[in-house]
Amino acid sequence: MSQVLTISCKLKVSPSQAAKLDATLEAFGQALNWVNQNTPEKVANAVKLQSLCYREIRARFGLSSNLAQQVCRRVAGARKVARQRNRPVKEFKRRFVTYDARIFSFREKDWTVSLTTVEGRERFELAIGNYQRGMLAGSNPKAATLVQRKDGSYYIQICVEKKPPKQQDTDKVIGVDLGRTDIAHTSEGDNWNGQQLNRVRDHYSRLRAVLQRKASKGTRSSRRRCRELLQRLSGKERRFQAWVNHRISKAIVSRAKATNSAIALEDLTGIRERVNQQPRSKTERRRANSWAFYQLRQFLEYKARVAGVSLVLVPPAYTSQTCHKCLHIHPDPAQSYRSGKSFKCGHCGWEGDADLNGANVIALLGAVVNQPRGSGLFCSLVEQNRLRATESPLRTA
Repeated sequence: MSQVLTISCKLKVSPSQAAKLDATLEAFGQALNWVNQNTPEKVANAVKLQSLCYREIRARFGLSSNLAQQVCRRVAGARKVARQRNRPVKEFKRRFVTYDARIFSFREKDWTVSLTTVEGRERFELAIGNYQRGMLAGSNPKAATLVQRKDGSYYIQICVEKKPPKQQDTDKVIGVDLGRTDIAHTSEGDNWNGQQLNRVRDHYSRLRAVLQRKASKGTRSSRRRCRELLQRLSGKERRFQAWVNHRISKAIVSRAKATNSAIALEDLTGIRERVNQQPRSKTERRRANSWAFYQLRQFLEYKARVAGVSLVLVPPAYTSQTCHKCLHIHPDPAQSYRSGKSFKCGHCGWEGDADLNGANVIALLGAVVNQPRGSGLFCSLVEQNRLRATESPLRTA
């Protein structure tokens, strides 16, 4: 099964080419909103949308035949996603244009791309580094998306289809415990502390609160400056979080590949809904809802697939209450001692880092989760006591 990767490449654009790209982006965006507003909301099929407004799109916005079809496909796709989320498509705000193989082509010999604009076909040189060249070399991409960033630069996001390497068969598993105090803690002892991330998030939260308060009060010029500053700060926290998760996922996958190991993660689907049912402060709720565990899981999944590393998901139940040494579960706090990050087993006496213990339990589950005979995990001390109890009558006899 192939894997689709998106390679973001900057375009070298002359002033005349920039004008053509601006006109194309503007026409495409207007066409998206016009189709969304002037067609029945329940229509989420690209062919039906095309039959309703294809000619009108071409006449109103001057788009080529294939670009008009892309408008219908994009609106249909957005409506399908909105239907799954139970909310309507209000507006397309971002400036972008989607391309397929008929209106986009990539040429490796001079590292250029050809794009259809409202004023005809144009060829653009790519301003890329060794990473992008390595990913694009020998490929024949069939789709791309043109975007314009806030600084005015133009990027083409090229979709490259690659066949990932075969996943290695191994019995070794690296367990990864995800959390907020430690963003990730592996069963090998590697951990990434979340204090810096929490400080950055708290800083931006306080800054946004102050600016939003000032943007609603004060003089007209101060309100305008606050709104401009809020717009300039938009996305910084999100990009920092993505950078942190990229670093963590790359390190974990590199370690797994070097040691010929698989990766085991907890399946934390629905944890926000469960945690939000508990009474908590506003600050604690904000911190929990901004926990980007699913983004880290996505990064680990696609990086592991590219590297040929197997990744399995395990149920999270009792992973933090189970001792990885004797596998005894401590649902009663009186039987185990956990203070902050410390864990002490009240059954076998093991004592150590709670996240390290959880990561080792996840690694054990990851090693047996796909075995058809069952996990085979049980508390060794309880089993020994059971065997002694069954053998004692035979000894006395």
